[in-house]
Amino acid sequence: MSRAFIFVMDSFGIGAAPDAGRFGDEGSDTLGHIAARCAAGQGDCAGLRAGPLRLPNLAAWASVSPRRRTPGEDRPSAATAQWGYAVERSSGKDTPPGHWEIAGAPVMFDRGYFPRTVPAFSADLTDALIERCALPGVLGNEHASGTQIIERLGGEHVRSGKPIVYTSADSVIQIAADHL
Repeated sequence: MSRAFIFVMDSFGIGAAPDAGRFGDEGSDTLGHIAARCAAGQGDCAGLRAGPLRLPNLAAWASVSPRRRTPGEDRPSAATAQWGYAVERSSGKDTPPGHWEIAGAPVMFDRGYFPRTVPAFSADLTDALIERCALPGVLGNEHASGTQIIERLGGEHVRSGKPIVYTSADSVIQIAADHL
């Protein structure tokens, strides 16, 4: 009996895709950059982890990779499983077309993206969100890193009950809330 598992690790890249230049992502390699920083001691966290990146199970499943080896990276000489990686055919930088494609429906056209303006979302969109969800308002309404905008506006969200509404580099509206 054969089994197949598909692991989708969003934003955990193993090297730049062929269209990386189109999106300003030349040199992308999330795994390699994390491994390099860990090897340099920049991933140490008191009591939680220290030293080179160690992912023994992932490394055993995929001991060979299309990307360069990173100093300090833990890789055995033989894999315990067969592996592969996909090069997306769908157009765009964002996550949803990749999810559609892995389900067998590639998105072969450019999707719209929210403008790099403040506000990022139109008043029609935010007004509808506020009305339909009975919200006291929203915070953010901009392009931002999720961790950074939550750090910046999290306290105000807890005090006001207004969710944090933002988008990152993709075409997705993201809502962060402790409670609604």
